[in-house]
Amino acid sequence: MLSDRRSMLRGAAGLSAMAVGGGLLQAAQAATTAVTSFAIAVLPDTQFYSRYATTDEGQQFQNRYGSTPYAAQTKWIADNASKYNIPFAIHLGDVVDQVGKPNQWRVADEAMKLLENAAVPYSILAGNHDVLTDYDYRTPSDQGSGTDAQRNLSAEPYLQWFPTNRAARQSTFRERDGSGFHEYHVFTAHGVQFMVLSMSWRVSDAAITWARDVIRRNPTLPVILSNHQLLNINADGVTPAETEYGKMLWDKLINDNDQIFMTLNGHHHGAAYLPKFNKFGNEVHQMVVDYQMDYQGGNAMMRLYEVDLVGNKIDVMSFSPWVVGKPANTLTQFDFAELTAANQRFTININFKKRFAGFLRWKPTPSTTGTAILPRVRSEFLANYVEPTPAVMRPPADANDFPLITGDDNYAHWRAPAGISEGRVVQIGEAMPNITTSGQHVGQHLFRATPAGAAQLGDVVWSTDKHYLSSAPGSVRFLNSDKTTGRLNAFLTQVGASVNNRSFWNGYTIEAFIKLPADWDSNKHRWANLLGRVGRRGSVPGGFRGGDPEASSVLFAISSLREVQWEIVPASNSQYPQTAWSGELIRSTWYHVAIVNDPATRMTTLFVDGAPVLRNIANAETGTRSISVNNPWIVGAGWWDTVLTDGYYGWIGEIRLVGRPLPSTQWLTARRS
Repeated sequence: MLSDRRSMLRGAAGLSAMAVGGGLLQAAQAATTAVTSFAIAVLPDTQFYSRYATTDEGQQFQNRYGSTPYAAQTKWIADNASKYNIPFAIHLGDVVDQVGKPNQWRVADEAMKLLENAAVPYSILAGNHDVLTDYDYRTPSDQGSGTDAQRNLSAEPYLQWFPTNRAARQSTFRERDGSGFHEYHVFTAHGVQFMVLSMSWRVSDAAITWARDVIRRNPTLPVILSNHQLLNINADGVTPAETEYGKMLWDKLINDNDQIFMTLNGHHHGAAYLPKFNKFGNEVHQMVVDYQMDYQGGNAMMRLYEVDLVGNKIDVMSFSPWVVGKPANTLTQFDFAELTAANQRFTININFKKRFAGFLRWKPTPSTTGTAILPRVRSEFLANYVEPTPAVMRPPADANDFPLITGDDNYAHWRAPAGISEGRVVQIGEAMPNITTSGQHVGQHLFRATPAGAAQLGDVVWSTDKHYLSSAPGSVRFLNSDKTTGRLNAFLTQVGASVNNRSFWNGYTIEAFIKLPADWDSNKHRWANLLGRVGRRGSVPGGFRGGDPEASSVLFAISSLREVQWEIVPASNSQYPQTAWSGELIRSTWYHVAIVNDPATRMTTLFVDGAPVLRNIANAETGTRSISVNNPWIVGAGWWDTVLTDGYYGWIGEIRLVGRPLPSTQWLTARRS
């Protein structure tokens, strides 16, 4: 069961752990011949590292780990550039998460100074989060808005924190374009000069003209093109997908410039690789990598690209210098020192002499003593690291094998009834029972409401599928929900049920088991609510002044990016909502989600499969406020103004509402004894 558990958790995190020990030593010992190689360090989207290290967000990294991921990345590069022959580092943009927050820029500034102080040159570019106006490119007409040509350059924070004169201090720096957003560098390794052409979010036609001219003026240099956006990733999380913006760059810049042999970009969550032939019949190796939706906003994952000039290959390593330094007692099943899935650790075979023959006489200076870099990094980097062993979780012995919560603050525990069968249709008015034992709450069941819009009776069924730690008989499955047609179904508590009047004044613990289907589609299923309440939050007592007053006071939803969204109107201060977010959920995977609001620590923490997420609520207000004396709870949909909306698509195993913070030993994933 332990191996099954670890396999499941790795799948849930979208990551794969590596074996450590003898295999690494053998790999290192095998590299005995001289290797003529160098490594490029690549930093994908650092936006959450910059945001959640600030006092504005409660310094969540420092409080939990005593260190920060962004600085851990750049310090590792600074400390090891000479040792591992790293002549250059590349940042792929989204330096910060919120462009108008100076403290986030300060975190980024200090992290990048570690490279500057160590004289390690780097390129940097602005992502969509780093500019004041963020418009996507969809068609050629979009070149008339949202590019560097339409920006008020004097107002852009990126240009204030990373101006041209700062870039010019890099020994490799050559030039920026007229906007100041795009730059190029030239570095030398083993006698070969390489250009890094760094293009910020939404290049204008003028910037493309500048880039083409830069290449024209350097006709013998192989070019690595770094962007924030170019290549995307398909729904399977592995295979590449071309974007309209990437196709535009291919047509206007890449295809007829044979010197561009590799492209790197972030922005799209995950990792993928796409080789594509240019008009000269030569491959351009395109790669996307972005870890921001993984555990702890990416867990400081970065990449090394080892370019072996004689071995004719590029080896790719994805690793975290932060994880190996975390306190052992903070490590979870989602902490990996290296990712070894096929899209994270791979080799690109490239005959450099042949590939560059059209513009360069290939004559690198061979090394006589060099050894392969990545095997050494693995061996030395992981020498004292022990991969965390996840706790052995015991499946329930029966339907009652979960901790009972005594007292009147065990407000509701809804789950599928005994005796269900797979696929049996839930009838109108049929109950999802409340099984709390307090006499005050018994009988406060959920009942299936009449289908809304184009919904049909068969859109809600019972299922025997469930999370392996759930003691419930099964789950309820919502089928065919579709935002584009308004098709949805829901369960509601009865008018008059005491839980409808409930505000949570002493904190809370909200739990749910959920699973999203393999065909979950953002266009149809984004912002789907698994739990909500009837009523407008703008009517909450206390003078609500936040956005969307028509929304519900409780939003337990799945975002367009498959994040868990927990947004509530607090009881202690009902003027503004507070929100916590998870990372990206993997389709076809059961999750246990717990949200704990603790008045003593003033934290609201969202846990996924027992691990705390990054984007929690620091300096949290207490509890959540009911709108009035009779606001029914909703499972399977949300509420907007006066109607049900945002129908949930997928499975819900069980939901429990408790009016105080609970430790994990009392969650539904624990056992009664």
